[in-house]
Amino acid sequence: MRIVEVRERTFPIASQIRNAFIDFSQMTLSLAAVVTDEVRDGRPVVGFGFNSNGRYGQGSLMRERFVPRLTGADPESLLDDTGLIDPHRAWDVMMSNEKPGGHGERSVAVGVLDMALWDARAKLEERPLYDLLAERHGDGSADRRVWVYAAGGYYHPGKGDQGLKDELQSYLDRGYTTVKMKIGGATLAEDRRRIEAALSILGPGQSLMVDANGRFDAEEATAYLRALEEYDLHWYEEATDPLDYEGTRAVAEARTRVPLATGENLFSHQDARNLALYGGLDPERDYLQFDCALSYGLVEYLRTLEALRPLGWAPSRFVPHGGHQMSLNIAAGLGLGGNESYPDLFQPFGGFPDGVRVEDGCITMPELPGIGFEGKSDLAEVCASLLE
Repeated sequence: MRIVEVRERTFPIASQIRNAFIDFSQMTLSLAAVVTDEVRDGRPVVGFGFNSNGRYGQGSLMRERFVPRLTGADPESLLDDTGLIDPHRAWDVMMSNEKPGGHGERSVAVGVLDMALWDARAKLEERPLYDLLAERHGDGSADRRVWVYAAGGYYHPGKGDQGLKDELQSYLDRGYTTVKMKIGGATLAEDRRRIEAALSILGPGQSLMVDANGRFDAEEATAYLRALEEYDLHWYEEATDPLDYEGTRAVAEARTRVPLATGENLFSHQDARNLALYGGLDPERDYLQFDCALSYGLVEYLRTLEALRPLGWAPSRFVPHGGHQMSLNIAAGLGLGGNESYPDLFQPFGGFPDGVRVEDGCITMPELPGIGFEGKSDLAEVCASLLE
């Protein structure tokens, strides 16, 4: 078999929201389709992939470097012993002639294509990706029930405390038990008022996360920490710049109880290992948020899991950023601790297949071939437009 062509297009996911660092008024993402010459049910098998919010589309990198390497390679070099696409071999081809380090934006471009290759591979085997992952990289059995939390609570023009409460309550009403809001984009006094407003709507078994998006230096992050420890929070996310391991360590050493979460803006297993070695995090109570769609894809994510395992980090402490179905499949197949979810934002790329509902904070993965994009009708329509 061979890859016939790779198509990609940039799509807007703009919104009038902001976090502590950026606004999303011009946000985009890349959608890619890997078209094969294999046919199932009378149609070519096509794998789809896209990147998470926050890093913009990467079409030029794909067109100039990574797609030509895929389509120009000897077709046999991309296949495993069964004669099907091997995402690991394809990854090696895409990353040929690339220097180590300096992960930047290329990790996003490769992550998009890697997602599409895994989607195609699972479709070729006519099985869900999580089932394939459990068999080949997990303990042999997938757990289709995945914990998810609702991400939102962005700063928005004209949105006061009641608007924040209404938004978060809508997530709780849809079955989520944990919700997340942004901090660091206002004064500490204002953020404390917003946090207290959010906490006021929570009932038994429900919790709140706060996310500073790397806005603070160590001193500012620790000042916020002293205030946050008055509250019963699920976690305090990205307190410092993602590469400021010393700052992360300072916050970790200053805290007494609030768990920390970080990692969504680290893009390689080497960076992840440095975080684990030097960031002062506790693998028994803290969380890691690496996002395969931003960090060279699942091939690299598997390396990250293996690199951190000897340092005490079990898969259950990984809760990926991004809110996409690829990470849901990884969570179900490899036993991760859960996944981020955007109930209303960045559509149609976020969310779940049609008919999937959140119950007691969890969803049950449907039995769809591949990643399951075709099971979400609005996303399926956008994917299909790429092939027209």
